[in-house]
Amino acid sequence: MKQPLWIPLFLLTIFIAGGAVSPAGCGGDGATGGAGTGGAPANTSSGGTPGTGGALTPATGGAPMQATGGMPGTGGSPGSGGLSPDAGASGGAGGVTPLGTGGLAGTGGRASSGGVVGGGGRASSGGVVGGGGRASTGGGGGGGGRGSGGAGAGGASGKITVWMAGDSTMANDGGTTCPIGWGTQFQPLFTGNVTVANNAKAGTSIDSWLYTPLSTSNAAGDCDLTLDASGKPVLQARWQSTLDGMKPGDFLLIEFGINDGGSCPRYETDTGFKASLAMMAQAALDRGATPIFLTPTSSISCKGSTAQGTRGRFVTDTIDAGTQLGVAVVNVHQLTVDLYNANMFCPLADGATDVSATTGGAAGAFFCDDHTHFDMSGAVRIAQLVADGIRAQNLPLAAYLK
Repeated sequence: MKQPLWIPLFLLTIFIAGGAVSPAGCGGDGATGGAGTGGAPANTSSGGTPGTGGALTPATGGAPMQATGGMPGTGGSPGSGGLSPDAGASGGAGGVTPLGTGGLAGTGGRASSGGVVGGGGRASSGGVVGGGGRASTGGGGGGGGRGSGGAGAGGASGKITVWMAGDSTMANDGGTTCPIGWGTQFQPLFTGNVTVANNAKAGTSIDSWLYTPLSTSNAAGDCDLTLDASGKPVLQARWQSTLDGMKPGDFLLIEFGINDGGSCPRYETDTGFKASLAMMAQAALDRGATPIFLTPTSSISCKGSTAQGTRGRFVTDTIDAGTQLGVAVVNVHQLTVDLYNANMFCPLADGATDVSATTGGAAGAFFCDDHTHFDMSGAVRIAQLVADGIRAQNLPLAAYLK
């Protein structure tokens, strides 16, 4: 039996207040700007008209109606936060693709109305934090959308940091000679409001970047970790400094999968790999920052005249983790394979099976004397490729790209 559509005056006051307390301050990634994605009552205050995020229609993200989907609009496919302070219980039923249509857990989120990711969807018009906000009943950043109404707390004109966690394909380790990580060429692609903090480290798996794994493994196959006196894993300084420096509005880009096979101390099971991604994503969200997963770059591997992918299960693991967590994924692996084919890197010059110091042609100029690492021209191109992937998905970080 349908319930009557009414809202007590004290709840109306709460909805008008919107989501000004979201630490991430991202009101959504919509193009509508001024209309909030918070979920106000129909035609009331900044919440917009019914269907934009949490109005009194059967398609809202949360209670009092029972539907959990939400009409497409400025709040994202599954609704954007819900209708009351208790909307976290039923708001946002999505979270089924890497670009996300739901909350972190896919069913209403982590805290109060809409949860951490809320019902708005990570890369839809509801934005990274969605319409639910971290602990509010309205939109993450009030009435403004990322595109035309500002970027919530601070907006695209605010100072932010892009934190980067990865291996040698991203790292600064090589300086200006081979190998050159693409992360070294990322800063010039942003406006002056962005600082790129590249903490990628050559030779690391995800767990050896985070911790100090041992050469032994547990029953599940994951490498044992060095523990402190209290029994907690000892953190690497690069992760600790990232945690200490991360603030609301920042972004965390995570790219692993180059060194995560083989044996301990760098071996990662599928379960362990995804668990570490989830831990890092949650740490970012807890600080009001936005995580973005990147699949690993592909090595150059030719089958006749066609380049093929090389990173196997870690590509799948990264995409699956993004789907499960509602974290945006840029499939850099596929983008690099497509780039290699577009530039006709295969077959390698002189019939070579791998890139070496004598390899000529386009591939020889792009890679170092191996099949994995980049020379300067390659690093510049991959950095642009990542930026293009962010822009193509209209992720909130795109607002800071030149």
